[in-house]
Amino acid sequence: MAKALCVIVGVGPGNGLALCNRFVDEGYQVAILARSLERMQEYAADNEAVSPFSCDASDPASIEKTFGEIVRTLGVPTVVMYNAGSGFFGPALEASQEDFEMAWRINALGLLSVAQSVAPQMIANGGGNIVVTGATASLRGGANFAAFASAKAAQRNLAQSLARSLGPQGVHVSLVIVDGIIDIPRTREMFPELPDYAYMQPAAIADTYYAITQQSRSAWTFEIDLRTSNEKW
Repeated sequence: MAKALCVIVGVGPGNGLALCNRFVDEGYQVAILARSLERMQEYAADNEAVSPFSCDASDPASIEKTFGEIVRTLGVPTVVMYNAGSGFFGPALEASQEDFEMAWRINALGLLSVAQSVAPQMIANGGGNIVVTGATASLRGGANFAAFASAKAAQRNLAQSLARSLGPQGVHVSLVIVDGIIDIPRTREMFPELPDYAYMQPAAIADTYYAITQQSRSAWTFEIDLRTSNEKW
């Protein structure tokens, strides 16, 4: 019997890789996507359960092509994690129109393109899960978060629309608001004064993502937020 397939869009050394490891541990075949195929190949090295793909989340054509290849070679996903996210950080008056548009393309347009590429096939297969990585910025616009916050707000509203339209057809769309500093070497270097408990552990975050995908259809979560005990919110 073929393994269930999980696709992770946007994989780096923190949450993306932790999600990959968690779903592999649960017996899934996992496709990992990012712009750098070389980096994805490094993550997938010596692990037959992990398949690397190059994909630009800001480009609908790239998304459509990559998901077409995934379906042809691995099958229809049971789970898709939309973990891509980026944006310019600074005051609105300092953000270029290109910065603003790119934040929107990655966070909102990319999610729409992924849903359009995979949801019809999930529905035909009896259902599935699309889990989106959100941010507290989607709920309020900070002074230096003009591009990012507006893009994340668009993503959150889109995810809600997708959940309401796809849910009755068996596709569970959910949003995980991740609020805090992820524990990776780069952030440890940036904030060396912080205690260990002030860093969000990627493996612990991945536990929640996995749990959401296992929920009964009688009690689905749309939105959940994760943060450290010391995070101000």
